[in-house]
Amino acid sequence: MQVHYGLENITQLPYSVVTSGTFDGVHIGHQKILNRLREVVMSIREIHAQYAESVVITYHPHPRLVLTPEQGNLHLLSTLEEKISLMEQYEVNHFLIIPFNKEFSQMSSADFIQNIIINKLNTKKLVIGYDHRFGKNREGSFEYLQAHQHLYPFEIEEIPRQDIDHVGISSTKIRNALNEGRVEIANEYLGHTYRLSGKVIKGNQIGRTIGYPTANLEISDPHKLIPSDGIYAVRVIHQSLIYKGMLYIGTRSTLGEGLQRTIEVNIFDFDQEIYEQTLTLEFVALLRKEIKFDNIEAMKIQLVIDKENALKKLK
Repeated sequence: MQVHYGLENITQLPYSVVTSGTFDGVHIGHQKILNRLREVVMSIREIHAQYAESVVITYHPHPRLVLTPEQGNLHLLSTLEEKISLMEQYEVNHFLIIPFNKEFSQMSSADFIQNIIINKLNTKKLVIGYDHRFGKNREGSFEYLQAHQHLYPFEIEEIPRQDIDHVGISSTKIRNALNEGRVEIANEYLGHTYRLSGKVIKGNQIGRTIGYPTANLEISDPHKLIPSDGIYAVRVIHQSLIYKGMLYIGTRSTLGEGLQRTIEVNIFDFDQEIYEQTLTLEFVALLRKEIKFDNIEAMKIQLVIDKENALKKLK
């Protein structure tokens, strides 16, 4: 897959099949679109003996972060790096990342179609989801495209709602599930495990004193959604190796009031010094919500149980 940052960094293609969207999380609804894109490309190559390439257009940063920053309530399911990795799994040929700013947001749907879809990408078929909108004030839609079909040198295909939304999947529902700690439901909707990456920073090292040393994470993207407070069974990826572990998200209420929220992972069978290195966590299951214990000894007893339950979930 070729990744292109900006329109100026992609050369005109001879024959392309295109889709467009934010694709936050690349969930199973999005995957329907990506699979259809691949099907169309293969069909063109086999039936028409024409070399076609797939193009996915996305926008960075997320349009809502630019257009309504004052709301401050958008938490993303995937960073740009995660999105690129997921796109590769669906055999996308070209991933075009358009910088989204106020100026770009003023481009009309007609100009978007003419300047990008036609002139730049030489699109022969445009595949979109049932609720996709584009152009200034989201004025462009499937209905708009149909009404102007006679003006375009490309076919239009809309993926029906029942194909994308058959279990009510949306990025919003996935966010809600994660905010409630229901990571197994979120993973089912995503079609892959939810991930969180960050740099290991120094903590207060209390975990070491009770037999459960933890790596404290500083999350790399401030807009990335952090699931609700609790203890989770996780897979931990470090330098391409995968370990089992249990993750704590919370304010360490047992240690005192008003402490800062932390993200700490206890990696099983692991004793390396990894400060300033990057870890990626894959959420498998919520083991329990945060509990305020009467003392450290009571917490240690619970941690033994938590580790046993984590290992069961991670089998």
